[in-house]
This record gives sequence, structure tokens and C-alpha cells, in this order.
Amino acid sequence: MTKSMNNISFFERFEADILAKRKTITLRDESESHVKVGQILNVYTFESDREFCKIHVRGVTLVAFDALEQRHAEQENMTLAQLKALIQEIYPGISVLFLIEFSLVESR
Repeated sequence: MTKSMNNISFFERFEADILAKRKTITLRDESESHVKVGQILNVYTFESDREFCKIHVRGVTLVAFDALEQRHAEQENMTLAQLKALIQEIYPGISVLFLIEFSLVESR
């Protein structure tokens, strides 16, 4: 990822959902919790470091892995089982996540 406090990256498979406004949250570990409410972030693909949009951070809250619900999965545009499996794949054994709510500002 292009390193900056104003940047965030997503796997390429999420690009279409973000651009179509179907994905409105992201769950991250503490190392990616630098974002602040009101901040505008440049969004890059994780795999190729290609910028594809800007997002506005609408909220940052802590959420326990065990407290994830269907509404979180819907905001990620996937099922709860898919969401939990993906989180465990990316952050094995994590118990607390940072829930970052965002809205699309501009696409590239």
C-alpha cells in the first residue's frame, strides 16, 4: 500500500462493491486504525497499489469479533459466515476490530 495517513487499501475483489456503494464499512486491526472521522482517504488496491477512489470516513468504532452481526455483513456486501471467515483469514485469532464506516466521495 502507498504509505500515508491519508491512504487505505482494499483487496481488488472489493473495488466494484465500493464503487457501487454496496460496501460501506471495513473492519481492520489496530495497525490500520489510524483513520479519523471526517477524513478523506485515497483508496488503493492492495495487490497493485492502484488508486481507484476517495472515501469519506463517517465513523470509527471498536467491535468485538464475537459481536459481529448480519448488519455488518450486509454493509460489507457478504454473508455473516463469509465475513467471519475472511476476517479470520486476514487477522487470525483477532478478538477486537476497528469498524470504519465510509461513503464514496469520488471514483477514478
